[in-house]
Amino acid sequence: MSVYLYRWGKFAFRRKWIVLPVWLLIFLIIGGLGLGLKKPVKDDFNIPNLPSQRATDILDKQFPGLSSQFSFDAVTGTYVIGAPAGQKLTDPANRAAVTELVQKLGELNIVAHTKTAMNPTGAVMNPIDAADKMGCLTGNRTDPAFVARCGLAPLNVLGKGDGSTAPADSVAYLQVPFTIQKFSDITAADRKAAYDVADVARSAGLTVEMDGTIAQNNAIDTGASEMVGYVVAFIVMMIAFGALLAAFVPILTGIVGVGAASALIMAGTSIANIPSFTTILASMIGIALSIDYALFIVSRYKHELAIQDSPEEAAGTAIGTAGSAVVFAGLTVIIALCGLSIVGVSFLTWMGLGGALAAAFAIMVALTLLPALMGAFGKYLFKPKLPLVAKHDPEDASSVTNGMRFGRLIGRMPAVTLVLSIIVLGLFALPATKLSLGLPGEDSQPTTSTVRKAYDLRTEGFGVGSNGILTVVADLSGVAPTQREAALTALHDKLASYPGMDFVTPAATNKVLDPATQAPDYAHSTGARLSAVPKTGPNDKATQDLVKHARDAEGQFKSQYGMEYGITGSTAIYADVSSALLGKIVPYMAIVAVAAFILLMLVFRSILVPLTAALGFLLSMAATFGATVLIFQEGKLGLVKETHPLVSFLPIILIGLVFGLAMDYQVFLVSRMREEYTHGKSPKEAVVAGYHHGARVVTSAAIIMVSVFGGFVMMPDVTAKSMGFALAAGVLFDAFLVRMVLIPSLLVLLGRSAWWLPRWLDRILPDIDVEGTKLRALQEREREAAREPEPVPVG
Repeated sequence: MSVYLYRWGKFAFRRKWIVLPVWLLIFLIIGGLGLGLKKPVKDDFNIPNLPSQRATDILDKQFPGLSSQFSFDAVTGTYVIGAPAGQKLTDPANRAAVTELVQKLGELNIVAHTKTAMNPTGAVMNPIDAADKMGCLTGNRTDPAFVARCGLAPLNVLGKGDGSTAPADSVAYLQVPFTIQKFSDITAADRKAAYDVADVARSAGLTVEMDGTIAQNNAIDTGASEMVGYVVAFIVMMIAFGALLAAFVPILTGIVGVGAASALIMAGTSIANIPSFTTILASMIGIALSIDYALFIVSRYKHELAIQDSPEEAAGTAIGTAGSAVVFAGLTVIIALCGLSIVGVSFLTWMGLGGALAAAFAIMVALTLLPALMGAFGKYLFKPKLPLVAKHDPEDASSVTNGMRFGRLIGRMPAVTLVLSIIVLGLFALPATKLSLGLPGEDSQPTTSTVRKAYDLRTEGFGVGSNGILTVVADLSGVAPTQREAALTALHDKLASYPGMDFVTPAATNKVLDPATQAPDYAHSTGARLSAVPKTGPNDKATQDLVKHARDAEGQFKSQYGMEYGITGSTAIYADVSSALLGKIVPYMAIVAVAAFILLMLVFRSILVPLTAALGFLLSMAATFGATVLIFQEGKLGLVKETHPLVSFLPIILIGLVFGLAMDYQVFLVSRMREEYTHGKSPKEAVVAGYHHGARVVTSAAIIMVSVFGGFVMMPDVTAKSMGFALAAGVLFDAFLVRMVLIPSLLVLLGRSAWWLPRWLDRILPDIDVEGTKLRALQEREREAAREPEPVPVG
């Protein structure tokens, strides 16, 4: 591989005025496709065979068409209305203002002003009028029968007025059946129109906020976070290269790589349901890898310029040697991210593919655009030189660098550095035992958003559990007609008996005696549904435990009555998704660890080096999980105002990405150690030499990675914030503790046995030549051929 890349590097350097216009054309075409085909992103967390899906199947069978409201693609909209302080919504003026809002909703035109907002078959009633019709404005509000009947009234008739909730009759909600068919069809104009229509009520002094998909904007602006990464990367590379222009080139390749990958992802939204977090992940990966790979190659190019006469030859050598490591390192990232597809979750598959696409572009720009840029800038690439920085070339064997000093320290006391690194990693890993997963809900939205304000207002009026109502669906087909009422009553009482349950509504059957009163016809009904309101929030562990206990009780009802039931709703679905993903973490980590072992065995021709690398990766992951739990679940250091469970897909994404980056650092640092060992140095000397040549590049690359990922911590979105922190922590632990302390310490302690490989295995393993051995042999032959005198013709 190194020979082919060497030849390509020379070609791209020499034919720069062909390569650069081609890249410009490709970039413009991809950018045009992205802008022209872009559709709104969609977060679809569906996973096959979840328990909540069984409940949805029962719902489809017994209440045809009703399950669509639980679809991730359903367009929902709820207006949460609050009365002015000291007033009630039942006051005549406030009641009239709500009625006017309902009328305006009936007239609202959205979707390019071509159709009304509300489905004509789903008339909306003033929530105060609806509560009155239900008989909930009068009566003993502490009576259990009243609570069961009116607990889900659209007006908070059960308000306690004790400061823990809003006073009774002061908060209401208005559900609107929008005509938009799919979430992906919602435009920014639709959201604005749906929000602005409530101005008529706001002008009357009411508070009106919106939640539901009609109010959610999943397009997340990552511009400011990306800028932080670019600025820090530029500063680090100015220090590493000692020149302004050389520091700018990797930034340019990063912009091109991220831009191209993001544009293709945008184009992909026209044919697939791509999650919103895909763009965040692709941006993180694209910036970090594009800059890192360019840094690695430009560093080698700078060294080659110092020892070779031809810049073209120097560029070819840099691409052939450092470029080979870039290809391998990049492929490990791609394999790890594509491996997310084996988890069997569609949104993880798309996120992995989006990240893999960004990694692929990082490789392409490093191997094609970068040598062309080096050719275009020529001798000016490392000019003007900056004073006081980068005085020593780490590739210069006569210089003594800080990396070399640290390598000597590890060589003198490997046992001490090994134990210290394990202790630090272990301490950070301890909180990982408290790991809790959830999916982002309205409570994770920025506090300034209308969605979050609606969540808080609903919580004040109806309790936090009202934001995650459980829908219990019963199949009565196997129950004797005379036993159906008793079975449903027993189910209601069982659900209501749980300490974590606030209240449960009476069963609504699929057959009624009187449509006007909706009185249940138990004898002829084959299905029923109940709404159960927990005392805790949707992502609270207590709520997840409540769902589990309620499901576990199904066996007794099946044996006693022949009744089956299931639990669905967003809370149940999110709990199922979190549980399913939690169960996939260990298998995926095991697969990744095995993949790491095999890939590194190919590179280093060793058994123990890959084994220590894989075990070190597991340690860094444990420490990363622990640190993230400490900050985001337990609220340490005040980085987040409110604690939340970690987003369900974060651990698996983290494992896949940090694995790829860990292999980067392993290759960049340890490959030079192996090279020195194969050239006759002792294991300890090889470690010191590896530090001498690779520490600056790995340190610079890791600092850039931490800065890029850490920049996303500033975002208001808690998911992006936690993802950025976790990735930054993962790089910090893996690069600075595992790759630069733990692994070298083990290599010194293991001595020559670290590089042992059975001969039979050495013969059958392919030689991928990451270190460029074949390239050096080729260059030596070319130099010898150039030194041979030309034959003198006779006669």
